[in-house]
Amino acid sequence: MAIEIRTETLLHPEAVPHLPGFITLPGQTDWLMVGMAGFLILFIVGIGVFYLRLHALPEHMAHRGQKVQLELVAVLALIALFTHNHAFWIAGLLLAMVPVPDFSTPLSSMAQSLGRMAPPAPPEPESESVPTAEADKPAEV
Repeated sequence: MAIEIRTETLLHPEAVPHLPGFITLPGQTDWLMVGMAGFLILFIVGIGVFYLRLHALPEHMAHRGQKVQLELVAVLALIALFTHNHAFWIAGLLLAMVPVPDFSTPLSSMAQSLGRMAPPAPPEPESESVPTAEADKPAEV
């Protein structure tokens, strides 16, 4: 049992009989509006993801460097995100692109070598002035 709706009775008497497809009848779903609302939501979310991905670009580039360099770039990126000052983002991008030389490895190697070359420290003499637990006990009668 199909219900047939006559569109001529639902339209205004002065409306043209051949309306475009995007004009809906009263009480019908406007699919163009629903589609555009979905597109707008996806577009806004996509722009937000693109912005945050672009904003995190210096941090991704700094992962191949040292930990200190990564931390500095991350701090500059956070400052740029919260202050909307592009100079911090550019500084973080430049810092991520420039390789920072490794100073800690040669210095720690020198310290280990000097530690092996140095004579061992003399033992500290034990002093007998330190009271022991047995000396603090009361005498038994």
